[in-house]
This record gives sequence, C-alpha cells and structure tokens, in this order.
Amino acid sequence: MEFLMSEVRVRVCAIVFLVLTASLVASDSQTKVIIFTYRKKATYHDLQALKILVYIASAAAAYNFLQLCIYFVSPLSTLSSKGYLLYMTWFCFLLDQMAVYITFGANTGAMEGAMIALKGEEVFEWTKVCNRFSRFCYQIGAALLFGYLASIFMALISSLSAYKLFRFYSPNSFLRLKSPTP
Repeated sequence: MEFLMSEVRVRVCAIVFLVLTASLVASDSQTKVIIFTYRKKATYHDLQALKILVYIASAAAAYNFLQLCIYFVSPLSTLSSKGYLLYMTWFCFLLDQMAVYITFGANTGAMEGAMIALKGEEVFEWTKVCNRFSRFCYQIGAALLFGYLASIFMALISSLSAYKLFRFYSPNSFLRLKSPTP
C-alpha cells in the first residue's frame, strides 16, 4: 500500500508541473509597439514547438490523471487473474515510457526554439526576439523549467512502473514468471 501511495504522490507532482507548463505557455503573450502604431504581439502560436508542447503537456497530464482514477476506482491488486494483472502492468509500463519520452522530446524541441529566439541566428538573418519581448521569454523559460521537472517526475513514475512490472518475474532466470506460492 505504501508503494502505491508513493506512486500516487509522484503522479500528482507530475500532473501539477505538466499543468503549470501548459498553462504558462498557453497564457503567455506580450504586445509591443514597434513603429508608431504598428503593434506586434508575441504568443505561443508564433512558434510551432510551443504549440506542440502545450498539446503534449496537456495530454500527459490527462494520462496521469486517468492513471490516478484507475488506481482509486479499481486497484490492480484486487484483480483475480494474475495473467490479466501482468498484461495490464506491461501496458501501463509501456504507456509510462512513451509519456516520458514524448514529453521530454517536446520540451527539448521547445527549448531549441526558445534558444533561437533568445540568441537569434545570424546565418538565417533571424533577429533576437527576446530583446523586444523579455517578459514573454522569461515566462516561456519558467514553463520549460517546469516541463523538465515534470519529465523528471515522469521518469520516476516509469521507474516505479518498471519495478512493479519486474517483481512478477523470477530473479533466477531471465523473464520467467515466479512460481505461485501456496
């Protein structure tokens, strides 16, 4: 039971950081007057990687919330069939792995776009965006930090999921199920 509660705590932390990431990126905008009456507004729609980050962080938060609902509605330990329990544990382990890698990849892609916005790219004649829209860039930076923290928590979830899965197998032989104890 203590193992389940530690996984619940880590999932809740991951959900909090994923929601913070998605909400900070989605709500971030800043408007500047460039020339007299010409206004330019910076939003997350300007960079495709930020839009993808919002979608993926939202989907990962929803996935972790659904996993929490499954734990509280129908705990896996109460299932009668060991085969069903093993298949569900494999399925959850693979989904946890996919969620970690996709979230980390989306964060890294958004970080690359943010670095180009911060430093500019002289070869392509892209100017530094963060010189004009500093508040926007600071908020995106905080959101990316929260996204990486969420990725760390999701990696912990994946480790706990792997432990939960591989405790079904015997330590003496490779991927052989433990024999039932009377």
